[in-house]
Amino acid sequence: MLAGLSSLVAAFWAVLHLRTLLLGAVVFLFLADFLKNWRPKNYPPGPRRLPFVGNMFQVDIEQSHVQVQKFVKKYGNILSLDFGNLNSVLITGMPLIKEIFIHSDQNFINRYVTAVRERVFGENGLIMSNGQIWKEQRRFTLTTLRNFGLGKKSLEQRIQEEAQHLVEDIEKEKGQPFNPQFKINNAVSNIICSIVFGERFEYHDGQFQMMLKLLDEIVYLEASIMGLFYDMLPSIMKFIPGQHQKIFSNWEKLKLFISHEVEKHKRDLNPDEPRDFIDAYLNEMAKHPDKNTTSFHEENLICCTLDLFLAGTETTSTTLRWGLLYMALNPEIQEKVQTEIDRVVSRGKQPGLADRESLPYTYAVIHEIQRMGNIIPLNVPRKVTTDTTLSGYHLPKGTMILTNLTALHKDPKEWATPDTFNPEHFLENGQFKKKESFLPFGIGKRVCLGEQLARSELFIFFTSLVQKFTFRPPKNEKLSLKFRPGLTLSPVNHRICAIPRP
Repeated sequence: MLAGLSSLVAAFWAVLHLRTLLLGAVVFLFLADFLKNWRPKNYPPGPRRLPFVGNMFQVDIEQSHVQVQKFVKKYGNILSLDFGNLNSVLITGMPLIKEIFIHSDQNFINRYVTAVRERVFGENGLIMSNGQIWKEQRRFTLTTLRNFGLGKKSLEQRIQEEAQHLVEDIEKEKGQPFNPQFKINNAVSNIICSIVFGERFEYHDGQFQMMLKLLDEIVYLEASIMGLFYDMLPSIMKFIPGQHQKIFSNWEKLKLFISHEVEKHKRDLNPDEPRDFIDAYLNEMAKHPDKNTTSFHEENLICCTLDLFLAGTETTSTTLRWGLLYMALNPEIQEKVQTEIDRVVSRGKQPGLADRESLPYTYAVIHEIQRMGNIIPLNVPRKVTTDTTLSGYHLPKGTMILTNLTALHKDPKEWATPDTFNPEHFLENGQFKKKESFLPFGIGKRVCLGEQLARSELFIFFTSLVQKFTFRPPKNEKLSLKFRPGLTLSPVNHRICAIPRP
């Protein structure tokens, strides 16, 4: 009897003890979450966050740049949004954007390095590096790009030659519907490849097409819900199977591709006659033999090359795809562009950069494509480098800063018809007019280092294509302006017809 009662008491105590432990664990986790995400006085306002997940379920990740606009209306131009343990502040409006990226740039100059990028790149590369590493790599890269043609006639001719290759490849479609994505990707990528690797790749090169597909998957997966979960919980997610694991396997394959290119360059390197970016970098590495005291080493060469490959391919090719889509959906605008090109550039001559001033309508159309395409809607994230006050709000060191380019490029105070494709936004009395509230390449010291190259590519590729073809929707198919979310906003998969002009 007593033994049975003792067992019952022991069992009851065990259950009670277990419940106490569980309750204590839950209380501890909530307390830890509260303390970790405690907000100082004068922290920017924002929607009420939930424990552990923050505002994650209040924003559709695939439409985040659109959905956050309702919070801007409610909370103002400086608002806080949390995604798990990722604490961010969204900045809206040109005055604030200029304040943080020009007037107070030292407090906001660093990139916010996500867990995904930390695992792949560490502190290396051009896009996500910070401090002295970033300064050294950016300075070297800009100098090297100029040495290999940036801003010179030789690079313009290279772009024109590649545009002709693209025209010839599209001509093979004979006006039938085709998906333009990888043809355009290949053509645009060949420009940066000619600078980095010293060679271009044929459009039927199977290995290079695979590299472009790996890159395309990364652009989508890094910004997916699984990519976000990894950034929130890297120590757990690295052990869990799922699509996020493909991000890292794809990056490793791309690293291996670059590594093989580097080894080929080492074998036939002539230090006195560098052929391309890799040769120039190998020469720079030779000046700094102690890897522990320099940022010029092979891992950084691979990461910088990957950054050039990604940035030099994805943004310009995505913008061009939007451009052809908008032309097919706005035939009257396309016809005006063709009429202007025909008037200024003879049909047997290829457009060049010198024609820009004589093609104001066409140049305005290209800018409107960038505005409406809005391919990096919240800009590349920055990080607060030290506790900072902005318009009376306290921003703690380490806070992620997002720039609301969507609101800037759709501001009804700046654009007469913000939601409509309208080249007149960039015209005044028939002449091209710059707009301050147009920042597709960013602003300040970390402005896109490939801006000059991208502008040249967009102009020459776009004018060459519209000069040679009329772009139309396929019969019985409706083209859509829906976007595929990712690191960039790209058009959903579609087919288009390129009708050769007589």
